[in-house]
Amino acid sequence: MARQVLILWCRRFTPRLLFSFLHMWYISPAMSKASVTVLGSGTSHGVPMIGCRCAVCTSDDLRNQRARPCVLLELPEGNVLIDTPPELRLQCIRFGVERVDAVLYTHAHADHLFGLDDIRRFNELQGREMPIYAEREVLDTIRRAFAYVFMPTQAAGGKPQLSLYPLDGPIELCGAQIEPLRVYHGQLPILAFRVGGFAYVTDVSAIPPETEERLQGLEWLFLDAVRYEPHPTHYCMEQAIEVVRRLKPRRAAFVHLSHDYDHEATNAHLPEGMELAYDGMRVTFSL
Repeated sequence: MARQVLILWCRRFTPRLLFSFLHMWYISPAMSKASVTVLGSGTSHGVPMIGCRCAVCTSDDLRNQRARPCVLLELPEGNVLIDTPPELRLQCIRFGVERVDAVLYTHAHADHLFGLDDIRRFNELQGREMPIYAEREVLDTIRRAFAYVFMPTQAAGGKPQLSLYPLDGPIELCGAQIEPLRVYHGQLPILAFRVGGFAYVTDVSAIPPETEERLQGLEWLFLDAVRYEPHPTHYCMEQAIEVVRRLKPRRAAFVHLSHDYDHEATNAHLPEGMELAYDGMRVTFSL
């Protein structure tokens, strides 16, 4: 715990070069590793899109088949899910996810929230309520959109068992320090998350300077890049590349991807150290 506090303090209050030195010579050798698996790399439509016969939507390359956005953090003491998209059940079956110890939410749009009911299977497997961490406005939306979950008249086996916790700052979950960070999805304030050397920044069109400061020294940055053309509430590819060049992570993977992108063809033209994420992609990072 003391080491995690030191990491957060160093990120916030030391210059970037000094932090990198400390991370290499003091923090890194004793760090444990964690991993993240991409369960969904697509947009709110998913890829293929209904009624579309474009080359990407009809591609046989599985990396062009993109479920709605979601990642699973595999931490030293358990698994943490970020968002619950509508096809969560299928994503968990496809990638063998049999345990989830907590859920974090970036925001309450349908493509990030509406698979919440599938959490009840993990209640059954693990025999306990699921901790849910989100901003207060998101928790309020959950109570409204899933009102039956909180009604005593609904049979317990037919609904997820949830414990809701407001997310106001860094928390420790499953043996790791998780830091929520403010970003903007158009005019909507939402959350990004940093865990050790990894950050997940989806559905973003603006990153405040104070958040950029907290995104220094990353091993992996997963960043929204919805399409080639500018978008009012998401980074386009040109903007995302510019942000990566500014933040200078060791590697970056782009998420929330539309059918603009053929996986192989796009990767062939991206700058060094940058690539498209894909469903099933798994990377490791230091805590």
